[in-house]
Amino acid sequence: MKRFLPILIIFITACAGRHYELEVPLSSVPTGWKQRGYASWYGPKFHGRKTASGETFNMYSLTAAHRTLPLGTYVKVRNLKNGRTVVVKINDRGPYVRGRIIDLSYAAAKRLGMIRDGVVPVEITVIGKPETTVDRYRTLSFGYFYAQIGSFRNWTNAIRLASRMKKRGYPVEIRPVDIEGERFYRVLVGPYTATGVRRVAYILRRKGYNVKVIKD
Repeated sequence: MKRFLPILIIFITACAGRHYELEVPLSSVPTGWKQRGYASWYGPKFHGRKTASGETFNMYSLTAAHRTLPLGTYVKVRNLKNGRTVVVKINDRGPYVRGRIIDLSYAAAKRLGMIRDGVVPVEITVIGKPETTVDRYRTLSFGYFYAQIGSFRNWTNAIRLASRMKKRGYPVEIRPVDIEGERFYRVLVGPYTATGVRRVAYILRRKGYNVKVIKD
């Protein structure tokens, strides 16, 4: 069943009686949340400018703008015209055009095969949430160590493995990483202290996983 996230809307009534909608950025969003609408893309005109997150916009990076999703959220975008998908990081705000839900970088739009069309129907799915204050506190309290149990080019394989580990009670994260221009999805179990990660790595290796201990 799809989970739909309520979006907070503030209505401001003008003297003439018209209503203006202001969408307030959300502080959190559940993994798996989906949204459908239209996607557009932006490139050379904004290349090198500052984004809402403070990062410099790079049209060749896999990023996107969304009006309300927390900055730093990772979403999978599926082009409903051709079935192509791409995973992007939300680092900017927009688009402010009715019906459009996401504005993709040139690189992301190219992956989806939508450069010529300009605007296409898409479905977006939240697959990774940004670090919160609680997450940072937990990391500082319990360590920076993770047991990496998989690295995939296909995000579906990463989700499948992460889901299995969550059902077994392990804390799991999926982290997209770009290596030589190609995106991979690392499945990480943790965080743990140095002692804790060694114990978990031993158990997982006994279960047949190819474990690599990494420091965050």
